[in-house]
Amino acid sequence: MKKFPKGFLWGSATSAYQVEGGNKNSDWESWQVRAGRAVDHYNRYEEDFDIAASLNQNAHRLSIEWARIEPEKGKFNEQEIDHYRQVLQILRGRGITPLVTLHHFTNPTWVAQRGGWENVDTVGHFASYVRYLVTQLSDLCDFWVTINEPAVYLSQSYLLGQWPPQKRDPRLAFVVGRNLRRGHQVAYQIIHKIQPKAKVGFALSLSYLKTPLGGRIAPWEKIFITRAVDQDFIGVNYYRAVGWTNDLPTSDMGWAIYPSGLYEVLKELKEINLPIYITENGIADAEDDQRADFIADHLAATWRAIDDGADVLGYFHWSLLDNFEWDKGFGPRFGLAEVDYETMARHIRPSAEVYSRIAKRNTLEI
Repeated sequence: MKKFPKGFLWGSATSAYQVEGGNKNSDWESWQVRAGRAVDHYNRYEEDFDIAASLNQNAHRLSIEWARIEPEKGKFNEQEIDHYRQVLQILRGRGITPLVTLHHFTNPTWVAQRGGWENVDTVGHFASYVRYLVTQLSDLCDFWVTINEPAVYLSQSYLLGQWPPQKRDPRLAFVVGRNLRRGHQVAYQIIHKIQPKAKVGFALSLSYLKTPLGGRIAPWEKIFITRAVDQDFIGVNYYRAVGWTNDLPTSDMGWAIYPSGLYEVLKELKEINLPIYITENGIADAEDDQRADFIADHLAATWRAIDDGADVLGYFHWSLLDNFEWDKGFGPRFGLAEVDYETMARHIRPSAEVYSRIAKRNTLEI
């Protein structure tokens, strides 16, 4: 029996656009692949958080939709603030610590129409949104991710052209990356001015680059990791190995499953000397025949890294619910709870019970 540190956060993750539904002011809602009603989490959040609590989760990562809070430039929607206050109160009332993401890929339509993150003015617009939001919600949350997977956003939207605004321009990708970085830095300063003791960081997609001669963290998001004062923790979103992976099993998305890669990533990050949270780790597995082992094996890798000195303080499984998976639509199934997209009924998968037992005991048998 291997025990995790006292106070370890056991949770799952969602993002607003992928689960809420009914968001008509987002740039994705004018695109050819859209979430629509998603899984109606906007109306069913109490039911969904009851599921999280029943699975012995003491933390939950969620995002807040900028397009709801500020549907028009400079006009903030108090009803939506009230909604998110209720969401956070329900979480806290169930003994679940919220980790709130401020930008998870989507932008308000008015931001997109002004050039999105290509436009340096978006940094200031984002700052205004963050200042308003954190001021309103600081009594309910002090644990923030400013921007989710910035390099994924810029590559999918500005290099591969698979997400809005569907451009393929390395120069623009560089500009977007620079502005996202600035957006994070400004948000970090704003949050700490409002909440000096807040924990603020990025969530970065860190794959393991496997080669015949060894491996390392794949380089594309590592550029956003810093030793500077604008990062209180590192959020790690780890799903797969890339590179020399022909001998590895794969998920429904075709992603190579390699738990040892998570151990190597965490071991490498240890040298930066910042706390680490695994802010996403999960598998597309509609039949639920790989997820239980996936969870146990990745948690074993996490425990090994902790035992070797990595300061890992929490684990958030992706995802609490099946959801809209961006340009892949509703095909991939990542949820601990299966969702019937016709009736919106939730059914807890057997693999979720495996994770629940680990969380309850704070221990892992390896």
